[in-house]
Amino acid sequence: LEARGATDFPGALTCAANTAANIAVMIAVAVAIAAKNLGSPAWASPFCFKGYCGHVFFGGSNLVMNRRLLFALGCLLWVFASAGPADHRQLRPIVVCQYNVENYVGEDQHAQGVRRAKPKSESEITALIRVIKEINPDILGVSEMGSPERFQDFQARLKAAGLGYIDSEYVDGPDPDRHLALLSRFPIVARNSVRDLSFPLNGISEKVRRGFLDVTVQVNGEYQLRLVGAHLKSKLGAPQGEALLRRNEAHLLRAHLNAILLAEPTLKLLCYGDFNDLKNEPTFHEISGVRGAPGYMADLWLKDSVGDRWTHYWRAADLYSRIDYILASPSVLGTVQLEKSGVYRSDFWNQASDHRPVYATIVPRNRP
Repeated sequence: LEARGATDFPGALTCAANTAANIAVMIAVAVAIAAKNLGSPAWASPFCFKGYCGHVFFGGSNLVMNRRLLFALGCLLWVFASAGPADHRQLRPIVVCQYNVENYVGEDQHAQGVRRAKPKSESEITALIRVIKEINPDILGVSEMGSPERFQDFQARLKAAGLGYIDSEYVDGPDPDRHLALLSRFPIVARNSVRDLSFPLNGISEKVRRGFLDVTVQVNGEYQLRLVGAHLKSKLGAPQGEALLRRNEAHLLRAHLNAILLAEPTLKLLCYGDFNDLKNEPTFHEISGVRGAPGYMADLWLKDSVGDRWTHYWRAADLYSRIDYILASPSVLGTVQLEKSGVYRSDFWNQASDHRPVYATIVPRNRP
């Protein structure tokens, strides 16, 4: 039950906790009654066990045990039982991961006979699954996912590797190749993803190519977490201007976040994704907002085990940069365990993707 890969971890854990508590209550009552009321029990079958005081024997008319010790044991069990089942899901931190998996597409994704994105090789997929398994996230948001069939393949490979997820979201945006997707070990209770979003640029209506992923997950009985994922326009050239396209997408993403936080300012919200821009650029500031102002989303400013913060290697420019982020609302920020969060470092990261995954460890508790 403690294995996070279990496909129905939340339900199984709740059932086990409740069962254990009920059994403890019954034992406590039985022991207390026996200690207090049974002077010379005539039990049908002898019962022996070893305890702190040696052998204890109930049989016939013999009761070889200190009644005070028995009564104390009953009271102790009652204390544990009356406290009720501990909600391990609430106490156990959860891991949220953002990962650009670099063209998880197949041979089925073509346009007029011309391949738009190079499919991942089997060795690249193996490395990718290995990276994810080592992180073992509870919630995994990915970008550059291929067709729905490729998403099914991705889920099947994760399951075969021992990573079980019970719910998912897939955003089929205007981009014919690359899409946003999310996997969760907790049920998704609200879906507000936006697939068709446009903006005017130079007199032409342009699309947000990957849309925005937006879901709310029920982590435990009292704790919900809302997640908004995005993959903005890359730095590859475009006739309209790649920077202008990205800035407009960022503007709409900020508007989406504003609408969420305006309705519920204390909402537990994470915004994550491949923003394809640096922290000092207008795109990032558009999304995060103004520090100290309502609706500000704080950058977790993650780093790897040796202190490096880069998340992407652009081979054409021979450039390492940080373009993948996790931003947190104030209600979440104080529950992030930064010492257990970061940019994942491995010796085979570049076999899996041109990006490195970023992850955050969060204690899912409701702050006062």
